[in-house]
Amino acid sequence: MTNRLLIVEDDDRIRTALRLGLEDEGYVIIESGSAEAALAEVADAPPDLMIVDLMLGGIDGFTCIREIRRQHDLPIIIVSARTDTHDIVAGLEAGADDYVTKPFQIKEISARLRALLRRSGSTTADDSAGADLVIDSVGTTPLVLSPRAGVVRRGDREIHLTLTEYRVLSELASEPGRVISRRGLLETVWNRDYFGDERIVDVHVRRLRTKIEPDPANPCLVVTVRGLGYRLDPR
Repeated sequence: MTNRLLIVEDDDRIRTALRLGLEDEGYVIIESGSAEAALAEVADAPPDLMIVDLMLGGIDGFTCIREIRRQHDLPIIIVSARTDTHDIVAGLEAGADDYVTKPFQIKEISARLRALLRRSGSTTADDSAGADLVIDSVGTTPLVLSPRAGVVRRGDREIHLTLTEYRVLSELASEPGRVISRRGLLETVWNRDYFGDERIVDVHVRRLRTKIEPDPANPCLVVTVRGLGYRLDPR
């Protein structure tokens, strides 16, 4: 099956270079020169993946990603000239799965897209045999990870996790109580050929905590083990 890739970039030259390079990789390319056009395109026919620039005229890339994340879990990669750590973290916290700085190589973009597609396609297969795991039984609304359904629920309410957040939680839940390093999470969640910054793990863990922790400022479920990594402590 051919994957539909939406490129949101207001620089015609960069958008054309991405289109030509990624068409050679077998993607069907849809182009948008603005966030407004991209949001209309997603509402009409959601693509399989997206590449989004942050510095767009009108609605910026941060807002575009946040709007898409309200309803869609499709993989999103930011491609931006912004290299400041604050911008990278802000982009990931808006809901992007990955961040690539300009200038870039098409082969790097392609490798990261393939990693996201493998992760997306393997979610059901990897988790289909797992039994439900009660992560938090304190109170009247337990927090439950249901691998067969690929969802997390607090009582009867489904918690909306992005694909990356779900995969991070699933990996930690595969061995509750065991510390998994940031590099270990990169290799399993982002795939073994991922060569990005380990800070991406911290950002996604932080986002995950805002959705599942009783008090995200004082996490008790996804615990940081200083100097080592993260551990899931069901209660």
